[in-house]
Amino acid sequence: MSLLQVDGLSIHFGGIAAVNAVSFAVEAGEIVSIIGPNGAGKTTLFNMVSGLYRPSAGRVLLDGQEVTGAPPEALARRGLSRTFQNLQVFQQMTVLENVMTGCHLAEGGGTLGGWLADLLHLPASRAVTRASRERSLALLERVGLADLAGRDAGALSYGQLKRLEIARALATTPRLLLLDEPAAGCNAVETQEIDDLILALAGEGLAILLVEHDMKMVMRLSNHIVVLDRGTRIAEGPPETIINHPEVIAAYLGGHGRIEREARYGASA
Repeated sequence: MSLLQVDGLSIHFGGIAAVNAVSFAVEAGEIVSIIGPNGAGKTTLFNMVSGLYRPSAGRVLLDGQEVTGAPPEALARRGLSRTFQNLQVFQQMTVLENVMTGCHLAEGGGTLGGWLADLLHLPASRAVTRASRERSLALLERVGLADLAGRDAGALSYGQLKRLEIARALATTPRLLLLDEPAAGCNAVETQEIDDLILALAGEGLAILLVEHDMKMVMRLSNHIVVLDRGTRIAEGPPETIINHPEVIAAYLGGHGRIEREARYGASA
């Protein structure tokens, strides 16, 4: 049984099919990339899988249980976490505090008992906070930001902020991590750092669903690739199949074959 199963997922906006009957699966420890030209429906698909949008049709199953349309917080409790194309970082909080916000679910946040313990500064609350702090520091070490734990997040470089978002997503202890353009805006060194981190996480058994325009990164990291064009899946398979697929080449570049050059030389799609 696949960790994530997407069956016939569709969504319409004003009568227009933004995503049309898309299906795919993600296994534990696997990196699956969603690619396609601008406007292909990649982020919209992400938003349905992660509970931000309710599909018009189709199903999302997480570990065999249907979670179609479940809100993000419910999906987080089930082990699904994500980052965003546009950074969602608390700029005025420290790097450590940003990651600690991701520990909210593990702390019992949102329950009456949790609120009362925090308000009254009970020993149990202090112990939970210490545990969250230690876990967050370990995650910052994991993404290479431990030495910046006390710095305001707004002082970080763009690549560091991208890794901070990944650390915060990992704080929810996910089994499935959705990464929406994790290397967008990063230089070559920052991109390599993110590449290495993603590969390491998958190597530890984390399932990763990736949207990324950097074709070199996609071809290097992916076990499986799903290609969208105008909301429809036009191809899927391993990188060596996708790179020479005629419909993929036509969708990107009108048949000129630039996708292969991008995969080899690293230009963005």
